[in-house]
Amino acid sequence: MTVRLSTLANGLRVVSDPMETVETVSLGVWVGVGTRYEAAEVNGVSHLLEHMAFKGTRRRDARAIAEEIEAVGGHLNAYTSREHTAYYAKVLKEDAGLALDIIADILQHSLLDAGELARERAVIVQEIHQAQDTPDDLIFDRFQETAFPRQALGRPVLGSADLVRDMPRDALVDYLGHHYHAPRMVLAAAGRIDHDSLVGLAAEAFSDLSDSSHAAREPARYVGGDCREARDLEQVHVVMGFEGISYDDADFYPLSVLSTLFGGGMSSRLFQEVREKRGLAYSIYSFPSCYTDGGLFGIYAGTGEDEAGQVVALICDEIGKLCDGVGEDEVARARAQLKASILMTLESTSARCEQLARQMMVFGRPLPVAEVVSKIEAVDPAVVARVATRIAGGQPTIAALGPIGHMESFEDITRRLG
Repeated sequence: MTVRLSTLANGLRVVSDPMETVETVSLGVWVGVGTRYEAAEVNGVSHLLEHMAFKGTRRRDARAIAEEIEAVGGHLNAYTSREHTAYYAKVLKEDAGLALDIIADILQHSLLDAGELARERAVIVQEIHQAQDTPDDLIFDRFQETAFPRQALGRPVLGSADLVRDMPRDALVDYLGHHYHAPRMVLAAAGRIDHDSLVGLAAEAFSDLSDSSHAAREPARYVGGDCREARDLEQVHVVMGFEGISYDDADFYPLSVLSTLFGGGMSSRLFQEVREKRGLAYSIYSFPSCYTDGGLFGIYAGTGEDEAGQVVALICDEIGKLCDGVGEDEVARARAQLKASILMTLESTSARCEQLARQMMVFGRPLPVAEVVSKIEAVDPAVVARVATRIAGGQPTIAALGPIGHMESFEDITRRLG
């Protein structure tokens, strides 16, 4: 079977990946809007709207939404990121129509009831407080804000407690009406599903979506810098990194290979040098964060107060060594890890559905697995070293949280990286 793509008259794209050997279907709608589309005064509205979608429609109250999907053994969920918002379900194959109907209902006919809104604002404020009390989550928001200051891409997905607490209903209504349009949405499905039947159901279920499209957003402007907050914690949480690249950059796959060999697994350079050889950290890894027009490359470490300075110095040293060159064996190992990860996701309906939706959002088309694998296989040591030099040559971003007294200054760390 092959992936199929159709576009409805209103602009909604429908993509499916049939899997004849399974008994389930994962499906959902991905909307091309997230935190970076928010004005500063309504930061958090994307996430609040995602929550409110489940709080009742013209046909179903909040309890009915939960009971209908769970009555057939399915589950329904959603998430908000900086560029996308997703609403998705997993059900048995015979219940795909029900799951699609519920998702279509909450996306088009949510009441945004004032009473439900008051309760959900309070719930999200608690979620924000929980994040503030979780340093290994909070540090990534600090890193993001320092890399992209005073702009939507740098603001937290959850928003602030004050903004969410005072968010008026009109802000949600305006945001929904401005952004939730068919051309900015993808309906993706993977599993035991017939594409033509899915298209027919979608055409009926999503007939109330507007066919207009507004996609204005602030461009990414990487700045970088230093953000440190002293807290009475057992560990220092550090994220340091550089300006990254967009999804459609020619170096996207080389950067993925680089990140894997540098800090992507137990055999990676950072894991071996910092944890295995020296025992300086329990958790250390690198990661690329890519967007449609920019990105970040970062390294996270959680370590002790006395070890923090040494860990940061070692990370700087390893970045320098990475720019000096890498061996064919470790590049081959990283390529194998990436290929295996991609191929293993083919066994999961949820992972296939997510992958399809993301590819449609980013590239405008589903990418054949063979095409992705061939680009990974084309990455060689020379390319990895070149990309490392490209990434590490710019202004760094450093965020640290905890007992930070033993860390070097930003200027000293910058000199080490130079």
